[in-house]
Amino acid sequence: MKSFEALGLSKGLVESVQQIGFEIPTPIQEKAIPILLKGNRDFVGLAQTGTGKTAAFGLPLLELIDADSRNTQALVLAPTRELGLQITSDLENFTEKFKPFNIVAVYGGSSISEQIRKVKRGAQIIVATPGRLIDLIDRKAINLSTIQYVVLDEADEMLNMGFKEDLDKILSFTPDTKSTWLFSATMPREVKSIMKNYMSDPYELTVGEQNTGNVNIEHHYVMVQEKDKYLALKRILDDNPEIFGLIFCRTRIDTQRIAEMLMKDGYNADALHGDLTQQQRDRVMLKFRNRSLQILVATDVAARGIDVEDISHVIHMNMPDEMEFYTHRSGRTARAGKKGISIAMISRRELGRVKQLEKTLKSPFKRMMVPTGPQVCQKQLIALMHKVREVKVNEEEIGEFLPAVYEELKDLTKQELIKRFASIEFNRFLDYYRNAPDLNLDDRKASDSDGDRYVTGSRFFINLGKMDGLDAGSMLSFIEDVSGVNRKSIGKMELKGAYSFFEVEKDKADLLLSEFKGGVEFKGRQVRVEMTERRNSGPRKESSSRDFKRGRTSGSTFKGSKTTEQKRRRY
Repeated sequence: MKSFEALGLSKGLVESVQQIGFEIPTPIQEKAIPILLKGNRDFVGLAQTGTGKTAAFGLPLLELIDADSRNTQALVLAPTRELGLQITSDLENFTEKFKPFNIVAVYGGSSISEQIRKVKRGAQIIVATPGRLIDLIDRKAINLSTIQYVVLDEADEMLNMGFKEDLDKILSFTPDTKSTWLFSATMPREVKSIMKNYMSDPYELTVGEQNTGNVNIEHHYVMVQEKDKYLALKRILDDNPEIFGLIFCRTRIDTQRIAEMLMKDGYNADALHGDLTQQQRDRVMLKFRNRSLQILVATDVAARGIDVEDISHVIHMNMPDEMEFYTHRSGRTARAGKKGISIAMISRRELGRVKQLEKTLKSPFKRMMVPTGPQVCQKQLIALMHKVREVKVNEEEIGEFLPAVYEELKDLTKQELIKRFASIEFNRFLDYYRNAPDLNLDDRKASDSDGDRYVTGSRFFINLGKMDGLDAGSMLSFIEDVSGVNRKSIGKMELKGAYSFFEVEKDKADLLLSEFKGGVEFKGRQVRVEMTERRNSGPRKESSSRDFKRGRTSGSTFKGSKTTEQKRRRY
């Protein structure tokens, strides 16, 4: 395996990456850097999340940029502000012993005037999220005509999040002579479309097989009833005292609810979702990076771009609706060649989806049993004893207090002292888990009594889809909160580009239609809901429309209306 120096990088760049702690290039870095250093060809790199793609494009980019010119020469586009800030930080670290560059991060949720000032001061490299960059373009505050290199990082995620039109607009302002480098974990149809429309004979590099998972991730699943998921989650956390993990939920509401329940129950947890201000998000992420926060509960969108070292576990409270989402979720662990564990919490009817994932990722999924009460108690007790063994004793400062301690405990034997000390912590878990039931479902076929029934009923058409920035999770929240129909009554969902289909229990159909009457816009489009026959038999006459004013994206919460006065409310 080659060293960074052997890849053709300058001495300063090599010293910078070595100072960070990189000694040997990852496979994507080893193969991509020599090609990108030539700077004369479009490039497509496919590699799983956590394999070092930022250095793979960042190091050659810094090598090619003219640090003496004030012109903006490189544009890096990222799907989220977290990933954009992480890329900016990495690029700045790479230049520590190299050349001085002005690298500017442009993203929503922060002062646009301050970002404009930094750009106009002369930014050789701009790292941007599409939405904020469009704002700067519309204000004529940024000049992309001098761009020589465009990097699309996590391209599949940008398209999943509905940024295709933004990408089209942004790329139209860049010169035809630029080189475009595209990095992605998966290769959906939309990414191939970008290659066709904006790239000329790109060099294609795939590290590992397409659609395969990170081999360093152990994939597990637990099979429990929906109502038992939170109890099962607590047992998994208690069974892993040293966990440093991410918990994924579909919606912002679920994310906040799970985080608040965990905090109330004494866990060191917090939430990350789109309803937080940028200041709140930054504070949560700082705590997580510093490990003063042990568990982060997040939505898919909010967690994209999180690059935190040594995440031990990723737990999925719900199976994601797209295979790519599972890839990106689980890819938050086992980064930079380290090991990690991904645990999906499923019902019986979702077992088929696990088997499909297993085939697609070419990685085995092992069933993991939810720990019993005695197993958790034993694990906690051993963890406590380990802390006792490893604790650092300050002999000098504690010495003067020890005689009083010895006097207080003089009538206890060694065995009695150990038992009493262990019981201080152990009794709490013992009291909680005494007579705790088995939460694991058996392997028999699913039935309605499981509480995880697969909903079939009335089928509806809605004129919203992926082009509106919605995924199945946010569409589910939209339908639930506008109509008041509980998500357990909402069944199979098919998301298309400009429209979608979903099923609702028959006795909830009239309620759904009545609640979708009104006038609110969603991204300027009037929402139309119609009951349809099965498959392609066309819509029925019964229909309802409701304009939805706010154009929120994945994980959004949508407040429905229950009274005439509330229905007049503009969102």
